[in-house]
Amino acid sequence: MATYPPAIARLLDELTRLPGVGPKTAERYVFSLLRQSPQRLKDLADAITQLRSRVVTCDTCHVFDEQSPCRFCRDEQRDKTTICVVAEAPDVLAVEQTGVFRGRYHVLGGTVSPADGRGPDDLTIKHLHERLVSDGIQEVILALNSDIEGETTALYLKKALKDVNAKVTQLARGIPTGGDVTYMDEATLGEALSHRQTV
Repeated sequence: MATYPPAIARLLDELTRLPGVGPKTAERYVFSLLRQSPQRLKDLADAITQLRSRVVTCDTCHVFDEQSPCRFCRDEQRDKTTICVVAEAPDVLAVEQTGVFRGRYHVLGGTVSPADGRGPDDLTIKHLHERLVSDGIQEVILALNSDIEGETTALYLKKALKDVNAKVTQLARGIPTGGDVTYMDEATLGEALSHRQTV
């Protein structure tokens, strides 16, 4: 049975470890890369190397940036009394693009998902609670996906934050069930933020 040369096989193996990349997609990527110039491949390799060496996790909100505190936490023009809680870092940019929210953020690092072996202790919920107690937060907006994991996480957060003196709201249900915050169009997400509900 014919096999690829070791250099191709290694890259195929690495690419298929990425989410959503199966063997056929990995093959397309590899053979597309083989058609690129050496300089283009060097630029890509440099970008990947810098991703790990230059990008850090913000110690305050857990978003990815090139310094900690991140640009959102350093911005003195933002409302320090409101925190928007999202599952993953890309959700922050989705919320930002609506132009509606001007507060701070907190990235959980995922959602509660027993099927994936991820429980509340695997998320940054404890740190969120500490921030709410120490920073005088008045409102917590739960901007989580409206799928089973998002709803489960929201339910857990409502219970975990009951003792905190802050209003807990969540996005209005203009977001369809199973909708993904990261890929929501700006108008829909903006409306959901503007018409958020107390929970």
